[in-house]
Amino acid sequence: MIYRIGIDVGGTNTDAVILDENLTPVAKAKTPTTADVTSGIYTAMSLVLQESDIERNKIKYAMLGTTHATNAVVERKRLNKVAVIRIGLPATQAVKPLTGWPQDIKLAIGNLQFLVAGGHEFDGREIAPLDEKALRMIAHQVKGVADSIAITAVFSPVSNEHEQRAAEILKEELGTIPISLSCEIGSIGLLERENATVLNAALVDVARTTAEGFTAALEREGINAKVYFGQNDGTLMAVDYAIRYPILTIACGPTNSIRGASFLSKQRNALVVDVGGTTTDVGVLVNSFPRESSVAVEIGGVRTNFRMPDLISVGLGGGSIVREQDGKVNVGPDSVGYRITQEALAFGGQTLTASDIVTALGKAVIGAPEKVKGVDASVLTRAYARIVNMAEDVIDRMKTSSEPIPVILVGGGSVLLPDTLQGVAEVFRPQHFEVANAIGAAIAQVSGQIERVFSLDELGREGALRLAKEMAVQEAFKAGANPETIEIVEVDDVPLAYLPGNATKIRVKAAGNLAV
Repeated sequence: MIYRIGIDVGGTNTDAVILDENLTPVAKAKTPTTADVTSGIYTAMSLVLQESDIERNKIKYAMLGTTHATNAVVERKRLNKVAVIRIGLPATQAVKPLTGWPQDIKLAIGNLQFLVAGGHEFDGREIAPLDEKALRMIAHQVKGVADSIAITAVFSPVSNEHEQRAAEILKEELGTIPISLSCEIGSIGLLERENATVLNAALVDVARTTAEGFTAALEREGINAKVYFGQNDGTLMAVDYAIRYPILTIACGPTNSIRGASFLSKQRNALVVDVGGTTTDVGVLVNSFPRESSVAVEIGGVRTNFRMPDLISVGLGGGSIVREQDGKVNVGPDSVGYRITQEALAFGGQTLTASDIVTALGKAVIGAPEKVKGVDASVLTRAYARIVNMAEDVIDRMKTSSEPIPVILVGGGSVLLPDTLQGVAEVFRPQHFEVANAIGAAIAQVSGQIERVFSLDELGREGALRLAKEMAVQEAFKAGANPETIEIVEVDDVPLAYLPGNATKIRVKAAGNLAV
């Protein structure tokens, strides 16, 4: 029997599961997330291994869904110094790189910006020849100063020739330095694509340190497993791929929960309500995968256009603080978070939380029920009504029609919600719902995705689609998928009427099982 271990880090709790080769959970554990994140991962791993009592050498796969990258951007800590190179002169001078970035994060990544001649028009023609001499001069300027490089060329999703050549030159001059190319990360839209590329370059060392720490923790437990990271489309990527594209780990937690909810409930199309200790995240299952957002997304105050899950989050969770003000009872948005076991009334603390409300009403048992007997009955009923109303409201906002829709409740905090909700056709609360995120990480496939602009005049529609699918399959293979199991799971093409050459933007996702 071969086993796999899945760990997912949330804002409040870090969850771990061990699954057998039939993907049946054999052990699970939940522990408070720690301020440094890493020690909480070690604790969760240790707990689930103790509970399972299986031979360590039978664990062959280890999957981690982590908030390390998100935290680094939000806290402005542990970020690489990035040389930001835009290829676009004599155009693109009006809006400089990093425009609109908060000043503190610009300083954290070194604020090193360079513009060089080159780039392409929307139809693939060169704006100007690539200034290779300028690139070599930049390499000498940033040597010993920058930890990584972000290269963005105008319309590189149409032609990535200048980005690729620039990377070759910089490697010749600087040796092995991490280089992020915008054609591999973002979509059409120069500034947002550039921003995503710079963030990716800033997170390389965070990803490497996290991967090394996770691998070391596994080895310390006597586990020699193939390591994968969760990415934000509900699939996995191998360590090398994660270090190259760490930005893809941002928001992987909610997508792990969505995938886990689909797996546990056997539902392919539904709304997923993931209630944690701090927030409630609502996402949409489409054919067992999370629906992607179609709008630009801000990460730590930086506007980007790379893929992100379509989510609505509200400040409702097990640790949400309950207050009575001016005759009204409010729940959240602030939370005691991972300090719930010290601060909530049911654990002997002094703060009334949402968990205390459902415990006092007998709807769940969290902590010691006798410690919440003194809470005013009126506060209890009004607070609970407010909790249910907040959940129904966010579900209603995520629906695309007034028709009732199935809802899957997951996450440890989902005990806050009842089995019937307004506007919901059916509520599913599957077994192991409290660790759906870790299960989602453990059962996930490996995927690859490309998004490029193709000229149909050159290739024809069928030729462009065939090429895009081949590229997506190759990306899935590079991310760690077994080539024999890779399938195309999503194809989306949008004609671009304002571009010559009968251009169309094609997005293809391929996914496959883990490579043995």
